[in-house]
Amino acid sequence: MSAAAPTPAARPNRRRSTRWLIQIAVLALAVIWLAPFWSPLITPMKTTPEYFATSPWALPKNPANFFDNLQTAWQTAGLGSGFLASLSYGVVGAAMAIVFASLGAFAIVRLRVRAPFFWFILVFSGTIVPFQMYLIPLFQTYNKVGLYDTWIGMALFYTAIAIPFCLFVMRGAFSTISREILEAARLDGCRDVDVYWRVCMPLSRGSIAVLFLFQFTWIWNDLIFGLVLSTSDGVRPVMPTLAGMQGLYATQGPPIVLAAALIASLPTIVLFLLLRNYMIRGLTLTAGAE
Repeated sequence: MSAAAPTPAARPNRRRSTRWLIQIAVLALAVIWLAPFWSPLITPMKTTPEYFATSPWALPKNPANFFDNLQTAWQTAGLGSGFLASLSYGVVGAAMAIVFASLGAFAIVRLRVRAPFFWFILVFSGTIVPFQMYLIPLFQTYNKVGLYDTWIGMALFYTAIAIPFCLFVMRGAFSTISREILEAARLDGCRDVDVYWRVCMPLSRGSIAVLFLFQFTWIWNDLIFGLVLSTSDGVRPVMPTLAGMQGLYATQGPPIVLAAALIASLPTIVLFLLLRNYMIRGLTLTAGAE
């Protein structure tokens, strides 16, 4: 005999039980996924002797130690100067790269220049080779022209390294703007510079916002170029500063290093939260590229 079909009254109970099982499974997976973050979050709240004397999973005795560790990292270990240097590099480098790339993209897409695709490929070819290949010639050139270990040298490098990808994205964004809109602007008396600034840039603000997020994050997280091209406080970015805090001859304990790492992660997190509405657009940034 075949099993009897569940009664209408039993079906809601079965669905409710299934829903509870799914929620419990999701909660368990969330706990497993978040568990590795527990130790890095509580370690900055301990003193160095407490860290070595207790389990990495043990709760801190005085959470206020976090502020003491942060003050030590900020003032003694040089985190403050590296933080401000990277902040300036990220803002200036990303903003200037977007400006230069948007000007180039406008010329390639909307102005009558000869061989526009050639100029695009010429600039974008800078992303073909690994960036590490630039280290030796860049180091030698910076030493010769006096840009080594200077703020302007670092800012110029971060601006230049970000331009090819920005050009690629802005070219795609400008290509999607209707020609009727641009012709209407010209009929209203707009010059090319007005069309660029008052029409193309406002219509591409989604792409610009995501580009700024991507490029700022890359500049902020850079380690190798900061290590090679800078040595002094106020010039060296935050990631090489963090690396120096945990080197062979470093005197800072794990709680101080992790407190510095938590603070160093804040700018990119805050920027992501501010621009999160543009992230979906970022997945289709190049949809309009030819």
